[in-house]
Amino acid sequence: MESKYKIGIVGLGYVGLPLAISLSKKFKTIGYDINKLRISNLIKGEDYTNEVTKEELRSNVELSFTNKITDLKKCNFFIITVPTPVDTYNNPDLNPLIKASEEVSKYCLKKNDVVVYESTVFPGATEEICAPILERFSKLKLNKDFMVGYSPERINPGDKDRKLESIIKIVSGSNKKALSIIDKIYSSVIEAGTYKVDLIKEAEAAKVIENTQRDINIALFNELAILFRKMNLNSKNIFDAAATKWNFLRFYPGLVGGHCIGVDPYYLTHKAKEFNFHPGLILAGRKINDFIPSHIFSEVINLFIKKKIPINKSSKILILGATFKENCPDCRNSKVFDIINLLNNVGFRVDIYDPLIKESSIICGTKKYKIIKKPLKNNYDSLIICVNHNIFQDIGFLKIKTFAKKRAVIYDVKRSFNSRSIDGQL
Repeated sequence: MESKYKIGIVGLGYVGLPLAISLSKKFKTIGYDINKLRISNLIKGEDYTNEVTKEELRSNVELSFTNKITDLKKCNFFIITVPTPVDTYNNPDLNPLIKASEEVSKYCLKKNDVVVYESTVFPGATEEICAPILERFSKLKLNKDFMVGYSPERINPGDKDRKLESIIKIVSGSNKKALSIIDKIYSSVIEAGTYKVDLIKEAEAAKVIENTQRDINIALFNELAILFRKMNLNSKNIFDAAATKWNFLRFYPGLVGGHCIGVDPYYLTHKAKEFNFHPGLILAGRKINDFIPSHIFSEVINLFIKKKIPINKSSKILILGATFKENCPDCRNSKVFDIINLLNNVGFRVDIYDPLIKESSIICGTKKYKIIKKPLKNNYDSLIICVNHNIFQDIGFLKIKTFAKKRAVIYDVKRSFNSRSIDGQL
């Protein structure tokens, strides 16, 4: 198999890069991305996502990187791993997926080739949207000249324990032959094994409900945390006590953003509308989790008032952690910026400190935000610890507290620390 198949990976983010590294141990693999800087850095052995090491990037002779789609012409097995975000109205934005399909079909797709999609989509997207694009530009026919498949990504950014090879891989194909080929290729590198699904739509649905379920569960814990806070009860103590029962599922309240959990439910509800079905629970979970930044903002304002700290343009707030999750440098769809925008609207001067973000400034949405290298001591009227990075634990609360003025509001979103000096927690 190693000599028969040559792999082309389209999209080298959190999903595509580890996949390219893994498959290149068995197959000749080419990784393609439209971002020239990304390709340049990977060739140098630099991965801004921190998902793979410099040694992994440099030591593999069967792996190469390019920003030219035509370099994938000799490949016969393509895996598309591009982002599938939502627009400002929370509607699916399939433009990256459509563009990738067009490029592969225009410049690379040949008879007997296989195209596999890993991007999270709604049920039906692969066969109803992507496959027709492949047919249109290549002038080939699905299941006669080429085949498609769907194998949803299950990468957990920042998780060093659950790597690609240790997670069971769902595989599906447009016919039995496609399923057999796709299964054999993934099985060669996935130590945990594969799980075959007969219908592509069912594989797509399985993926989208994984994150939808998690979104709803976190929404429940967020709502409970707000309730218990109003009752002057410690929600963590309550959740820990309840978790002693064998069938209690333990989740943690917090900000729910990123490019998966905060997005995927909208893909499912979008498809549901085609069948004149309007999900109540799914959208309720999204509504609760989207409300959390406003809730945190309100709590901080109330604490300012309670502690009689002025709210004006001279008041300074330090945000600790701006990525969408802990120990991960990705800021895409981070709900921390929702809090920042609310604070800016009031007139606060807001500094952002996150050692995992190497850039001096980043763009989130349509706005540009400055990232400071090091906070000054005794400089802030409020500290808001938004993300529980390990590096903050290493710094320690006592040192973090020195950034605040003597009279300041300290809010710890994720209950990262246990101290009487903390004024508020979710």
